[in-house]
Amino acid sequence: MRSTTTSSLLMLVSVLGLSLIGVLTPTAFAQEPQKIIQLPNAWLPEGVVTGNGPVIYSGSRADGAVYAADLISGEGRILVPGREGRIAVGLAYDARSNLIFVAGGPGGAGYVYNAGDGSEAGGFQFVNDGGGTFVNDVIVTADGAFFTDSQRAVLYRIPLGSSGELPDAAAVETIQLGGEYRQIQGFNANGIEATPDGEALIIVHSSLGLLYRVDPQTGAATEIDIGGPSVAAGDGILLQGNTLYVVRNRRNLITKINLAPDASSGRVIGLISDPAFDVPTTVAAYGDYLYAVNARFGTPNTPETTYSIVRVAK
Repeated sequence: MRSTTTSSLLMLVSVLGLSLIGVLTPTAFAQEPQKIIQLPNAWLPEGVVTGNGPVIYSGSRADGAVYAADLISGEGRILVPGREGRIAVGLAYDARSNLIFVAGGPGGAGYVYNAGDGSEAGGFQFVNDGGGTFVNDVIVTADGAFFTDSQRAVLYRIPLGSSGELPDAAAVETIQLGGEYRQIQGFNANGIEATPDGEALIIVHSSLGLLYRVDPQTGAATEIDIGGPSVAAGDGILLQGNTLYVVRNRRNLITKINLAPDASSGRVIGLISDPAFDVPTTVAAYGDYLYAVNARFGTPNTPETTYSIVRVAK
């Protein structure tokens, strides 16, 4: 890294939204990132996403709070305070607007927060009929934020402006999943990604262990042939170039898949595991590393229960 003045560095840190979690020194960027990032006790994490610079965000299923941590030092703080009745599941980040999008689980909603100061930028209620819903994950594309619902065969879309501007709440769209998509009893669509050109979405079906390529306009889905292996217990997914990473929570694995450029097919090229995995649910990337968050499903949550984010090589 080129040398810089202290004032220039402070300006850079402010722009990247890192002032909330501490100022990085010029040499900090050359240090090895933390292997384990500790989250607050009793946090109940599920979603995780990286933002601008070496910063990672984790949502809480306890109260919808969002925690921001420095990947280099491991230090962090609560960016978005929790609220009664909210939970945070999957997260996505839009670099254009510096906004964090949060899937709201059984509340049938999505929330949007400013990554700089944690203020609420918007709230969108997708389900109003009181029926079963679990808004589980979200991905941001050039023209919209798409949310999965693990209890309904639909996607929800928040249209976005060219610079990531949010619409008013009435602009939300519901897209019916069709084609080869199968809805069954139990957990269905979970993690979601988008191809770089925005022509297709990719979703994982947790119970069936299948991946689908979805037309974002019509919801028509076709199964992605990965040569036979299942991705059962698939949770969060992450696309990096042509490599798709599928987190398989209770299997304590990340399946690594090489996708065709159009995401119509792929093949498994590796499995990633780590002794520190404890039911990881979602994964984010920074540099040469992946960061998987341990949800610890099945572990009783007490005020002393610990949670963490684990760094592994891609």
